[in-house]
Amino acid sequence: QLQLVESGGGLVQPGGSLRLSCVASGFPLEYYTISWFRQAPGKEREGVSCIDNNNGRTKYGDSVKGRFTISRDDAMKTAYLQMNNLKPEDTAVYYCAARSRFSSCVNWNVQLHEYDYWGQGTQVTVSS
Repeated sequence: QLQLVESGGGLVQPGGSLRLSCVASGFPLEYYTISWFRQAPGKEREGVSCIDNNNGRTKYGDSVKGRFTISRDDAMKTAYLQMNNLKPEDTAVYYCAARSRFSSCVNWNVQLHEYDYWGQGTQVTVSS
């Protein structure tokens, strides 16, 4: 079965950290650019970060720069999102997505229709 499965979400206090994982099954992750998106209730899906499958270059949304780090382990078929100094406004469902058309993160957060696979999402809640 071709799918992405996220995990690692949960409830954390402001200033805390979480690490999300995104595991691919049924397809070779090394040929795909991986991105993380999030969607809060009543808001549009927002691009969080992207990592390409060429040389591991990354991109980040402005709201998470300096706090979040994306990485990948193709041997483990897993991508990660390390989230530090979390804020209440980071509360959302987080999704990972994979696309094969581009080996870079060009237009990673606007051409959502280019993504081949999406995970089911994992809830992150930042609250005291």
